[in-house]
Amino acid sequence: MVLIANPNIPPKDDTWSVVELIGQSPPVDCTAPYDPSTIAGKTILITGGASGFGAAFARHWARHGAHIVLGDVNDKAGEALTAELRIAYPSQTFVYQHCDVTSWADQVSLYRFAMSSSPSGSIHTVVAAAGIVELANPTSGQHFDFPTSSLSSSDMIPSPPPLRVINVNLMGVMYTTHLALHFLPLNKPNKGAGSDSHILLISSIAGLLPLPGQTEYAASKHAVIGLFRTLRATAWSTQQIRVNCLAPYFVDTPLLPPAAHALLAGGVLAKLEDVVNAATRLVADEEIRGRALAIGPRVVFDEEGMPKQNPVQPHGVWEVYGHDYERVEVFTWRYLKMINLMRQARGWWGLAKDLLAIFTGRKGGSRN
Repeated sequence: MVLIANPNIPPKDDTWSVVELIGQSPPVDCTAPYDPSTIAGKTILITGGASGFGAAFARHWARHGAHIVLGDVNDKAGEALTAELRIAYPSQTFVYQHCDVTSWADQVSLYRFAMSSSPSGSIHTVVAAAGIVELANPTSGQHFDFPTSSLSSSDMIPSPPPLRVINVNLMGVMYTTHLALHFLPLNKPNKGAGSDSHILLISSIAGLLPLPGQTEYAASKHAVIGLFRTLRATAWSTQQIRVNCLAPYFVDTPLLPPAAHALLAGGVLAKLEDVVNAATRLVADEEIRGRALAIGPRVVFDEEGMPKQNPVQPHGVWEVYGHDYERVEVFTWRYLKMINLMRQARGWWGLAKDLLAIFTGRKGGSRN
């Protein structure tokens, strides 16, 4: 996979590296041990937390002492999970609230509920785990790739696509992230688990590679990667908020429909435990900033570069985009430096006035 960095290949040129400017940490060694004890006492908000990845995260992090706030539209599953965790860990806080991530009001209510429920009055990590997949029938007229399949005349115009996947997987994540950028800086550093502030975005292998037949889903997950790669450039340097991302391959969860299981028959799925392990590393290791981990089948590659299953392979987790900021071009370096310095020194208004003066010709001379 060409997008996954090889840690043995050094950067081509670090003259214009922006790693220090944005505060990005070194590439992650996914084989190294990590200490999960830092999770204890943290309040973690998980959208889509009633099932799938969200529920697996909640159960695992509860074992390490976290307080968990779940938001989901599946009230029955969400309430059952919080009840289960309260019985298992009576000294910790576990709460659930109905939340449709496509509703701004629902998300605002969830964040306020999380702040009021947190023993420390803070939210330390936000996990944007809500997501859906839809396998529509091409003859129903609701499939994004086949807008005219159910029309009786070529003169007819198809209905607008429902874009439900985009609304949940992208708009919902944007709402979650925007609110996280507001609430995380309100952390109280002298209570509970400290002042760590962290956003964990959940993309997919479909955010790195094309997924034929799932145009809407792939587009939404590509967009989450774009959100991650852009936000990590400023969130730490301006607000001390860590931003990391996961890109899992197909995993056997309720999100994977029967048709997908049939398509993957005879192949190898990624393991849920590897997704949980990768997420836990990013939440627990407070030195990891601006990093994405891909989770795939536990395979090794032969001499011809072909994958083969290896039953003793310890994990299926790899770093993504390992050295991209070390190879960034000069324009991006200058752009990020200007944005960070101007925001800190004068704010957006000062920057806007300077740009207006430049483009209206009030400041002469050439600028390189």
